[in-house]
Amino acid sequence: MATSYGFHPEALSEYSEAAYYYLQEVSSQVAEGFVFAVEHSIRILVADPTRWRVIEAPEIRRSILNRYPFVIYYRWESRLERITIYAVMHCSREPGYWHHRTQ
Repeated sequence: MATSYGFHPEALSEYSEAAYYYLQEVSSQVAEGFVFAVEHSIRILVADPTRWRVIEAPEIRRSILNRYPFVIYYRWESRLERITIYAVMHCSREPGYWHHRTQ
């Protein structure tokens, strides 16, 4: 079981910007639902970090959010018992734009 997790600073920015967008442009209920969906996904990652398969190097995995067009790209570092979230990506974005964050 993972003992900790953290966001790459740009991933944290994506997360907060998306929540703010939903709050300002849609509704507080939709924004709350988005935050719940992300936090729920993170709880699952922490409980079972290898639940989703590796989809690309270096050991990057992907969790798809329910009800929102977003995916979370992360890496499980077993020796450190840590998850690093590299992107909270809207599905309309260009794939791989976040790859530089894993360097």
